[in-house]
Amino acid sequence: MSKINVAIIGLGFGAEFIPIYQRHPNANMYAICQRNKESLDKVGDAFGIEKRYTDYDELLKDPDVHAVHINTPIPDHATQSIKALKAGKHVACTVPMATTVEECKQIVALVKETGLTYMMMETVVYAREFLFMKDMYDKGELGKLQFLKASHQQEMDGWPNYWPGLPPMYYATHCVGPVLGLTRAEAEYVSCFGSGTIREELHKHYNSPYAVESTHIKFKDSDISAYIYRSLFDVARQYRESFEVYGSKKSVEWPLIEGEPLVVHTAKKPEPEIPEKVECPDFAHLLPKEIQRFTTGGVYDTDEHQHLSFTQGAGHGGSHPHLVHEFISALVDKREPFPNARQSANITCVGILAHESAKKGGEIVRLPEFTLTSGKG
Repeated sequence: MSKINVAIIGLGFGAEFIPIYQRHPNANMYAICQRNKESLDKVGDAFGIEKRYTDYDELLKDPDVHAVHINTPIPDHATQSIKALKAGKHVACTVPMATTVEECKQIVALVKETGLTYMMMETVVYAREFLFMKDMYDKGELGKLQFLKASHQQEMDGWPNYWPGLPPMYYATHCVGPVLGLTRAEAEYVSCFGSGTIREELHKHYNSPYAVESTHIKFKDSDISAYIYRSLFDVARQYRESFEVYGSKKSVEWPLIEGEPLVVHTAKKPEPEIPEKVECPDFAHLLPKEIQRFTTGGVYDTDEHQHLSFTQGAGHGGSHPHLVHEFISALVDKREPFPNARQSANITCVGILAHESAKKGGEIVRLPEFTLTSGKG
């Protein structure tokens, strides 16, 4: 079986994935792309990659590139994904899928038209904590699922220039992803409220004042709803990606503080015995042996070279090799990855439309049909 030739676009966070592709049994780490030639050559030399591009359009003309993995700034995701699909390349793209509903629609339509594969590389749905909860759900240990809750809080002062003043829900995939991903549900409609006010100099960038945005999500064809909240500026909170699952038999809560154990609550026990702290296991055993070690370590293994995904996000819960394996396996097996284009659009549009709801005082906003399995487009 021939290997999938992968090109990585963007080499900050993107460099984390290079050694994983290099060691995956079905992938060939073929090319890298970065506008800054000095940075490009530094990474290329470090990892022994010969094919190097400073121009994305030139890379897309290379017939030997089978798939691109996009790790560029958020405003470029949709444009670069659309270009790649039009050039006949499969696409893995870091979150979010796009910044507008129309861009999401274009990507979904192109995937349908071309038969190519698109996967949004949402880290939380492959983090060990999520995989632990998903395993419990799949085994029936949670009982009847009753409610889901998630949050993503971080302080974005000092991040690149498109971040200042960003409405919290514009980048909500880390909390939308797990609540929908547990049961592979679809969001039908949302209602969101803004709360608090960020400092005035941040308002002008997106004409948005909210310090926190909180959203209720109604699931399609289900009695379940979920609650998510998000903050980016002027809220005192250690970085947190959280997910809480409440069932009739057991419930599981992601720790409030990074590094602490999960809490599993079991029904029908004496009250003091209901909660139990549980150390979350790793799920490297689900991966090919060659890439298992990347669930607990990355490229940036020294203090001087730590990427912010590790210093703020604890290495995304060991998700990076799982993401690579899902994408490559989907291509090899000719199946849909999770999340596929339509699912990625549903997850991304929840955040975009939640902010619209907040601006209208919590008005219900429905997800567009193209994001639903029964929808058109």
